Amino acid sequence: MDDIVRQAIAKWPNVPHCFGWLGLDARGNWYMRDDRAQAAGPFPLSRGSLLRHEKLLDFIHRNYEHDAQGQWFFQNGPQRVYVELEAAPFVWRLGPDHAVTAHTGHLAGTVRRCVTDELGHVYLQCDLGFGLVHTLDVAQAADAIEQGIWTPEEVPAHVLPVRFGFVLSPVAARQPAAA
Repeated sequence: MDDIVRQAIAKWPNVPHCFGWLGLDARGNWYMRDDRAQAAGPFPLSRGSLLRHEKLLDFIHRNYEHDAQGQWFFQNGPQRVYVELEAAPFVWRLGPDHAVTAHTGHLAGTVRRCVTDELGHVYLQCDLGFGLVHTLDVAQAADAIEQGIWTPEEVPAHVLPVRFGFVLSPVAARQPAAA
């Protein structure tokens, strides 16, 4: 986390959290979801505006974390902006020798587990966390599986958040359960 963000939290400790305004898609793209996008439906059905400003994206990446409930957020100064996730908290890119890097640019560390869902999506549990392999890198992931570097375990997609400790939609988690 940036020092300036820590200072802002110390200076303004009681700023309310923000929900529904930021989304991360399955390709590692960030979307700003204004009132109109939110009213049009949940993420990713209604995405909002694709963020392209490199300095803003770098700031988000440096200050992207999770709380004790597994809800991911961007610490924007003193305010937590909770993130609606399409698939997982991280989107992995694979490099030479199957090195794994997150959409944030951070190295993922050691691959601890390889998971596939019923649609054939490939996920990796790494030192950094849990994420989806980017669609452009699925062939490299298949290569690692064929070489025996990773041994996949099939897990239904709806079970992944509970099994790997993350919340896809902090907005939905705040809603009271239907009776």
